Amino acid sequence: MNHSSLNRRQALQTIAASFPIAATAKVFASEKSDSKLPPVRAITRGPKLHWRGYYDKFLFDPTNRFVLANEVDFEGRSPTADDSIRIGMIDTQDGDRWTELGSTFAWNWQQGCMLQWVPGASDDVAWNDRVDGEFVSHVLNVKTGSKRTLPHPFYCLSPDGKTGFAPDFRRLNDTRPGYGYSGVPDPNREVLAPDNAGIWRMDMQSGEQKLIFSFADAVKIPFEGREDAVFRPHSKHWFNHLLCNPDGTRLFFLHRWRNPENSMARFFTRAMTMNFDGTDLYVIDPWGDTSHFVWRDPKHIFAWAWHPSHQQRFYLYEDKTENVSVVGPNTMTVNGHNTYIPGTDSNWVLNDTYPDAKTFQNPYIYHIPTDRRVPIGHFPSPPAYRGEWRCDTHPTASRDGKQVVFDSPHQNGRQVYLADISEIVG
Repeated sequence: MNHSSLNRRQALQTIAASFPIAATAKVFASEKSDSKLPPVRAITRGPKLHWRGYYDKFLFDPTNRFVLANEVDFEGRSPTADDSIRIGMIDTQDGDRWTELGSTFAWNWQQGCMLQWVPGASDDVAWNDRVDGEFVSHVLNVKTGSKRTLPHPFYCLSPDGKTGFAPDFRRLNDTRPGYGYSGVPDPNREVLAPDNAGIWRMDMQSGEQKLIFSFADAVKIPFEGREDAVFRPHSKHWFNHLLCNPDGTRLFFLHRWRNPENSMARFFTRAMTMNFDGTDLYVIDPWGDTSHFVWRDPKHIFAWAWHPSHQQRFYLYEDKTENVSVVGPNTMTVNGHNTYIPGTDSNWVLNDTYPDAKTFQNPYIYHIPTDRRVPIGHFPSPPAYRGEWRCDTHPTASRDGKQVVFDSPHQNGRQVYLADISEIVG
């Protein structure tokens, strides 16, 4: 277990003074001309509204032909327990034909129902639902139509698809609207750090589930980051954003809390890793502001965070060590949803931005060796799309790295778009 020392903190804060902070004005400094934007087309259409699962899931099938998405008929408000959505797959080689696969009562605007192709399988799709007052998950074979229902939900799946991990979606619905599910109240709503809830591991065949790390476990680990982020005796804690490493040995997750003296919009974060059984826990980023992330390989995590060297930037962390290096400090200067593009030896990064001063969202790809940023496009986000029901682009690459799908509300409601980036990364 990692407990950063006071000397380490003081040393890093001293180091900070020696690194200049790049100006935000340079965000687009290394972009190629917009005249070479890749071709983009809508692959869903109205009157229904569509968006996908989260950006760090398999949303393309192994053939790179079918894309998963959610379908809904309203926007602009929180989901209630009575609201369901449809899920389906889009055939990008047959006129973007929609095939409905099922429905769910367990969903949110940011991550849908965790819809994804099951890793290690060719035809299986998994998603969460609410049945008889409890959150469950379904696994459907899209070719045979066979479906099994497991008695618990999941957040992420292991690389072989045999193990699922989940935070407390009931608690998330209260602590972070837009990431939990309505319909099942949190029995620990008034408990700040319960010992009977936290992160669960589930066998994706049997549905057997075990609590491997509780909120009470997290609070026992002293916070040793910035003084303004230290959790208080009356802070409420939760877990969010779980992801398995590529060789199925470590789980990365975020421990978050809100201090009672802060506004509802302000929370703090530290990033942790642990073995799949909850042992060998390591605080990989103690500073209080970790956000979006992805594993580069079994030992390295690429994340937006705060660090004394460059403050808020993207960093590459080596698990179970204090090794950290900044990525794109003068080019990727704002937070986004970052992944590596398959087939590029981790040289190309896929990312996006939140609405800028002109309300544009900007999905782009970034070439690490040459510090070059190439836009996919600039898409206006109407002012109504803010807060819990915003429509982030959440770009996701195909498994061969030649295509990108993303969401956008720029044409009268959220829909799914596909970009061909093969000539850029080829």
